[in-house]
Amino acid sequence: MKRTRLSLAIGLVVSLSCLPLHAQQAADSGNQPAAKKTEAKQLEEITVSARRREESLEKVPVAVTAFSGEDLKDLQAMNIDGLQGAVPNLNIVQGRGSSSAVNIFIRGIGQPDALQTFDPGVGMYVDDVYYSRIQGALLNLFDVERVEVLRGPQGTLYGKNSTGGAVKVVTRNPGEQTEGAAEVTFGRFGRREGKFYLSGALGGAWSASIAGVATRTDGYVKDPSTNHEYNDEDTKAVRAKLRYHPSDRFDAVLSLDYTRQDTGLTLGQPVSPLIRTDLVLGPVVLYKPDLDRKYNFQTRTSFDPDRGQKLKHEGAALNLSWKLNDQWTLKSISAFRKLNSDSYIDIDASQYQLGDVLVDFHQKQTSQELQLQYDNGSNLQAVYGLYYLRETVPSHQEAYANDLFALAGRQITFLRTIDDDLKTTSYAGFAHLNWQFVPSWTLAAGVRYSSDDKDYYRTTSTFWGVPFTALNGTVALDKSKRWSAWTPTVSLQKQLDPQTMVYVSAARGFKSGGFNGRANDANEARNPQFAPEYVWTYELGLKWRSADQRLQANIAAFHSDYKDFQARVSEIQNPGSITPTFAFPVINAAKLKMDGIEFEGAAVLGEGTRLQAQVGYLDARYDRFDDHRLIPGDPQYNPNLHKYVPFSPKWTSRLALTQSFNIGNAGTLTLGGDVSYRSETWLSVDNYAALSQKAYTLLGLFGIYDTLDGHWQFRAGVRNATNKVYKTDGQEFSSVGNIRTAYYGMPRNWYVSARYNF
Repeated sequence: MKRTRLSLAIGLVVSLSCLPLHAQQAADSGNQPAAKKTEAKQLEEITVSARRREESLEKVPVAVTAFSGEDLKDLQAMNIDGLQGAVPNLNIVQGRGSSSAVNIFIRGIGQPDALQTFDPGVGMYVDDVYYSRIQGALLNLFDVERVEVLRGPQGTLYGKNSTGGAVKVVTRNPGEQTEGAAEVTFGRFGRREGKFYLSGALGGAWSASIAGVATRTDGYVKDPSTNHEYNDEDTKAVRAKLRYHPSDRFDAVLSLDYTRQDTGLTLGQPVSPLIRTDLVLGPVVLYKPDLDRKYNFQTRTSFDPDRGQKLKHEGAALNLSWKLNDQWTLKSISAFRKLNSDSYIDIDASQYQLGDVLVDFHQKQTSQELQLQYDNGSNLQAVYGLYYLRETVPSHQEAYANDLFALAGRQITFLRTIDDDLKTTSYAGFAHLNWQFVPSWTLAAGVRYSSDDKDYYRTTSTFWGVPFTALNGTVALDKSKRWSAWTPTVSLQKQLDPQTMVYVSAARGFKSGGFNGRANDANEARNPQFAPEYVWTYELGLKWRSADQRLQANIAAFHSDYKDFQARVSEIQNPGSITPTFAFPVINAAKLKMDGIEFEGAAVLGEGTRLQAQVGYLDARYDRFDDHRLIPGDPQYNPNLHKYVPFSPKWTSRLALTQSFNIGNAGTLTLGGDVSYRSETWLSVDNYAALSQKAYTLLGLFGIYDTLDGHWQFRAGVRNATNKVYKTDGQEFSSVGNIRTAYYGMPRNWYVSARYNF
């Protein structure tokens, strides 16, 4: 039956490939006269750096989607999570309970937990610098040249923690021409935003640029008891670049960036009864949700309004490129980053103090990458590289649970603190060759060796109120472990004709092992270690562009074998027991299989009409899940507990249309819209019906007016135009107070903006 469904899906998408769909521009044309949009009668060449060198997207045997700066505006993407719906089999949303984290899954592989001891499953790169935490990765797209989304394991050229794929953000480099822009935006929920960009020559071989953004919103979730608004934005960010480019043989770019966020809480909705443990009376239900009512974006919290989320994220990077001769180029990428986060999170999302926490961490990372690239100008290209990363992540955490325990109706105060320090040292070496061994046939192969050394020190202190103060105490642990892996890749591609390329590939991904920073149970705390996870993906693809450059279609079909999945589960208390377990084990529990197919298409129809579409089909399933709760006779037996793979909807799709009208000397008017669909999605490893989202459709609309000289642009748009209420993420913390919390996408929100280019 599963094979039949996959065959039908393949047939459907192959049929769709005959349609004229999907248009992208590779270069940021934000400062070009918008009137030229109506003159476009061909698709522009799309250039990507998915294989660490610039190539045409149509020649790369990788499933990759690229967006220019203008594409991102037409997506109405303010932050990186604006890509949701625009890439097949991609799930990218704001992380649960956080204003600065991003939850990314590609083809069913990712990591939703933003706690600093967990590594991501999708690599995030900004100007080729790896961002090692999903906290702080909800990037504002204010000075972006392009974004590339690479689907499938990228273990050879990008290394560890890219088992699902990679998201590459490329920011704009300064050039010799003086140019700039200033933009202001106003919108619903009190949105106020200002952006600027300035770039130009300094004299001689020097040039520089600076870009900045300041964004504020009032929030779209309200505490009805105080009328205070939450889920707001307050971000200020700046990026400055200094470039030295004396000749075509040498290029140096120094980049400095700084981001500051100071927001209120990010609140969700409790979707299961919240339970207090009374040591005399037994379980007491404090709150019972009405799941038959649509969420009205009102949530109470036990925190005072001044308890919010603060973040500072800053870094420096130096990218050097020497062309040693006509064949060899040496590249160096040196970077240092700091991430300080001080965040209160109301995990239970209620007026009760059950799962209220403070997470205060201070991450630093230093990285160095060297690449030696070879190109004989004909049929052979190669890249050899060395990589080093040193990361430290000390943190202090506090868990407040004064409503979790009682004695005959009398509250028992409870506080748990954790002080830990995770140090990671990573080394890697890699090589990748691309060889056209006969005309129209190209073989590519590569391998990477990665080594991760992790040291984890932690103390856990518990503070009980009367009458259990004798239980107070501190437990310490000190663990070290080294993990390593080889991650090869190989592909074979055939250029059938100048317009059509087909390829087959196989790639392995590796996600490092680690230590469970949520280990509270005594047994877990003594041994919080979990092992690496691995994936092999096999892919068959086709890339086609019509001879007149007006139509484009890319198709990829894949199969993945995913083993030792690092599953963070939540073990509730056993029947007959009245005390919570506090257990959040991470177990290498599962073996999964994923089959899927992806289609992306583009078309230029007539003059000024662009049509684009994406369709993704994913059949993700567990081959095995080792959890005692799946064993008949176990006190917690639940045969449906792991029936569905989280963040792996079977279908994702999008259809978008833009139409530009040349209105003579008055300029250009562009109207556009898109509709995206996502089938049922489960939001946690432990399946719970209220932590799932039924299939839904979102609609976005926008209009743009550009003056004839290209200096002024006025834009208005609306996202979630039908005001759909839908869930994006979930907290599964049932081992403490039966907490399960759902988080929601923003309601209908409109905006208007004005931009001046010079």
